[in-house]
Amino acid sequence: MDSVDDLFKRLEQLNEIGASLSRERDITRLLEHILLAAKAITNADGGTLYRMKDDRQNLRFEMLRTDSLHIAMGGTSGSPISFPDLPLHDETGAPNDSLVAAYTAIHVQTVNVVDAYTEPNFDFSGTRRFDERTGYRSQSMLAVPMKDHEGEVIGVLQLINAQADGTPKVVPFSMADQSLVESLASQAAIALSNRMLMTQLEQLFESFINLINLAIDEKSPYTGGHCQRVPSLTMMLAEAVSDTTEGPLAAFRMDERDRYELKIAGLLHDCGKITTPVHVVDKATKLQTLFDRIHLIDTRFEVLKRDAELQALRRQLALRPCVDAQAEAGISAECQAALQSLDADREFLRATNIGGETTSEAALQRVREISSQRVWRDVDGADAEFLTADELHNLSIRAGTLTAAERQIINQHIVTTIRMLEHLPWPKHLKNVPEYAGGHHERMDGKGYPKGLVRDQMSVQARVMGIADIFEALTAKDRPYKAGMKLSQAVAIMSKFKDNGHIDPDLFDIFIQKGIYRLYAEQFLDPSQIDDVKY
Repeated sequence: MDSVDDLFKRLEQLNEIGASLSRERDITRLLEHILLAAKAITNADGGTLYRMKDDRQNLRFEMLRTDSLHIAMGGTSGSPISFPDLPLHDETGAPNDSLVAAYTAIHVQTVNVVDAYTEPNFDFSGTRRFDERTGYRSQSMLAVPMKDHEGEVIGVLQLINAQADGTPKVVPFSMADQSLVESLASQAAIALSNRMLMTQLEQLFESFINLINLAIDEKSPYTGGHCQRVPSLTMMLAEAVSDTTEGPLAAFRMDERDRYELKIAGLLHDCGKITTPVHVVDKATKLQTLFDRIHLIDTRFEVLKRDAELQALRRQLALRPCVDAQAEAGISAECQAALQSLDADREFLRATNIGGETTSEAALQRVREISSQRVWRDVDGADAEFLTADELHNLSIRAGTLTAAERQIINQHIVTTIRMLEHLPWPKHLKNVPEYAGGHHERMDGKGYPKGLVRDQMSVQARVMGIADIFEALTAKDRPYKAGMKLSQAVAIMSKFKDNGHIDPDLFDIFIQKGIYRLYAEQFLDPSQIDDVKY
């Protein structure tokens, strides 16, 4: 019989176990804690934890431990369990009362067996076969149902061979053992139910996030991949920073909740793009709106070429009936020169329309000259400007394909992102999501947007996401307006960003030193983009 002191000690142990169970977030580790705690509190040599399957017709082996045989299966052991599920009913639908764990689950009743070899009410033939193979002697057994808050069985905790304190001698499980394990099973079931409910809510929440990203992806195939790649690169770099033990970021650490918070922020960092017009997001050329208006200009060039040819023919006809071969040849040469000039201007505008990192002043001046010097006749037969004011404005874009107004529309997505995220009632462990997600377009020198924050006003996580967002954009191969950069080119540009105060220099050093850029490239970039990086 247990002494009073021993009972108090075991009750204190039970309270500590309950507290630790409530803190555990990972279901696999939680289940393992439950089984190991039950073994410890009863000094059992072995134990098995079963989970009720969704069909509620079978019990699934979750984990198995037998100390004296050095058996550890399931859980964090790394050894999978190959045993088949335990059916709760036979082929006729009758309850499978011959198996202890099944009986416990079906009847929601604890079973305490003194000796499996002499117990007449259950079938221990499988246990005997196990003993024959291993040389083990299964004797005392305790099976306790685990019930959730609604009274439904969600699992069974089964212990085997209670041992006398400090000795390998097998003894029956006492009533104190049974009461303690039943109490533990109750606490464990509540902790497990809560964790499962939290997991289901988290999965539902992440599904809504993925739904938003899917909507963005459906609007534009050029941004959906971005919404997945940036979170991946963010976590790669954040993990490397968290593992750093030297330098200015040595104190930065993340626990499991921090990781989840940053993951959610990464997935939501561009959710505001759901409101951005598609024709701006996908603007591959300077003249693109719902279609590329360069084709309208092509048509005007064709009209001018037709007019030039007609004018030449009319002038040649005016020489009839008197034939002047020299005059006709001159007219033909003038016509060909005019056509070549038109073709040259058309090819120039086509090239200018594509955009690039920069457009020279000479090129912009030529666009203006074409607009002012060329005149075409519209469908009403009236002379009209060759380029409309809007076309001239777009073709005069100095870098990229976006006008200042369109760039402002793009930039507005981060304002919308922040506004959307700040309206959500975030729980405590996710309260920083708006700040992390909303800061990836800020700069260390305060020249970013939308708030113009400087480095000291931003969290490490937001600064990490800023690097991830830029590097992904530079190397992305699915953008309509550019090809994906090679690794060396992207790193060189990022290095300049480090020097000019755009990105965090300490984070970028870790990005390079830990080879995060290459880990990301091997996972997400085309092999043709991966080259040697000298830094």
